[in-house]
Amino acid sequence: MLSGSIDAAYVGPNPTVNAWAQSHGSAVEVIAGAASGGAALVVDKKITSWSDLKGADIATPQLGNTQDVSARYFLAKHGLSTTKSGGGDVHIKPMANGDAVTAYKSGAIDGAWIPEPYASQIAGAGGHVLVDERSLWPGGTFVVTDLLVRKDFAKAHPDVVTRLLRGQVQTVDYLKKQPAAAQRVVSQQIGTVSGKPLDLALVRQAWPKIEFTNDPLATTLIAGAKHAESVDLLDPVDLDGIYQLDPLNEVLKAAGEPTVSAGTP
Repeated sequence: MLSGSIDAAYVGPNPTVNAWAQSHGSAVEVIAGAASGGAALVVDKKITSWSDLKGADIATPQLGNTQDVSARYFLAKHGLSTTKSGGGDVHIKPMANGDAVTAYKSGAIDGAWIPEPYASQIAGAGGHVLVDERSLWPGGTFVVTDLLVRKDFAKAHPDVVTRLLRGQVQTVDYLKKQPAAAQRVVSQQIGTVSGKPLDLALVRQAWPKIEFTNDPLATTLIAGAKHAESVDLLDPVDLDGIYQLDPLNEVLKAAGEPTVSAGTP
């Protein structure tokens, strides 16, 4: 996005903040939320408490990614140290989500702080959910994906942004009202992209752990940025102005749905 090769993207809050910080607030803006929750610390059944994690090898998707920040922050809150190089009390090993599942099955790691459906895959391979991340946030909600656009594109093509947001609002409505049909679509579309449909039973297992929402859950993004700062993965950054929610609220009003705010928890 910063190079201008794409104009909009669904991304996690930490990449969102990083893009904002790298461009000093000039290049991107958040125009909607997309999803909350859907992340967990899934571990071998021999690990039954936070203290049991000492000495464990735990995967996260990528250094500085949303789940990586959460893992390091909440481990620290429970007195467990980590380092960027994989040292400390808990050895964090960033790797692709699919690789983490394979590594767990082979015994190379003890677990992973990871999003769905990979968390359910590890649980299905003999692991168990030690921490559902929803339990660590007030109200059980936290942004895991939002919709980011380039400012220049949004200014030049407000009509396209409005159509994108209409599609988003309609899609969230569909996901909530017709979950069974939506689950089949997700499985089939993953098959179209990857060559292999995702097991429908796995989709159904992961689905209730994710809340699809147009609300960007702004205060949780700001809290997540503070978490990243506290574990030395982000320099202090002023996030004032990162949200531009007027176009979304116009679409929501037209659809007869509640509007959202940059201050909505």
